[in-house]
Amino acid sequence: MNFKQSAFRAGATIPVSGGGRIDLLAYGLLAATVAILGFNWPLLAIGLESLSPLWFGSLRLLSATVVMFPAVAVVRRLRPPARADLPVIASIGLGRLVGVLLLVLLALEIVPPGRASVLVWTASLWTVPIAVRYLGETMTPRRWQGIIVAIGGIVILVEPWRSDVNGRVVLGYLLLLTAAVLNAATAVHARGHRWSGTPLGLLPWQLIVATVPVTLVAVALEGIPQIDWSPKLVGIVAYQGVLATSVAMWAQLTVLQRLPAVPTNLALMLVPVVGVISSVAVVNEKMTVAALLGAGMIGVGVLAGMDLKRKAPVAPHVD
Repeated sequence: MNFKQSAFRAGATIPVSGGGRIDLLAYGLLAATVAILGFNWPLLAIGLESLSPLWFGSLRLLSATVVMFPAVAVVRRLRPPARADLPVIASIGLGRLVGVLLLVLLALEIVPPGRASVLVWTASLWTVPIAVRYLGETMTPRRWQGIIVAIGGIVILVEPWRSDVNGRVVLGYLLLLTAAVLNAATAVHARGHRWSGTPLGLLPWQLIVATVPVTLVAVALEGIPQIDWSPKLVGIVAYQGVLATSVAMWAQLTVLQRLPAVPTNLALMLVPVVGVISSVAVVNEKMTVAALLGAGMIGVGVLAGMDLKRKAPVAPHVD
């Protein structure tokens, strides 16, 4: 048996000096999550050129449901949810998978994807005051400073002094901030919930709860769309269901079980970095000096809000 085989059979870890071990699987999944979610932002913007937000959201959720049900069944985690888990199924299914997704898709018809990725990522910051209110965590001076700095960064990122910033653009930014706060609220709810089942085992049911109402509303409001299924659109929809939703959610759940919250949060800070870089490369988004400064201030604010001396809640992203 070679070294690589023995490492993965031992739980994908390698020894390091000081007697510790590096969890190769967890860090590999974390890196994959950052790449998948970061690169997804320009793909969302491209997909909306061919589909309405409602139908894009419906197809994303439907494809993820088709993938996750058999996948969870194969690992023998698929079973009817316990009654005690129904609130968290509704919270994540309707709040995050429906609410956050549709708010983001509506906003991306107005706001460029790179800037959007930065604003939605502020969910990691808004988890702190919500956790203080509902989980009894402590609001330290450093966390207050982080929120103030991040709010200043948001203002600079929006660049309200620009002539092309109108009411529609402001609405797009407000939709993204609402998505970030909603994402944070569902993360805090999930953190405080006493789980009867496993997060992975409940994910297919959360997807069902999300897929059915979005699809019904899409049919009622817009009818069955005439879709030009180009290879590009097929690839984007497949990416949404398989990678950006199914694999990303499973990877984050696995990472959260194997790594501490602080390094996980710090690594997820790279998601909007990848989002900005990929948006500039793929859809030619123009990032001004002010926008980059604002994004940097938001990053500093989120980092301060984590307060590394304390445990910070993690807000997994599905974007």
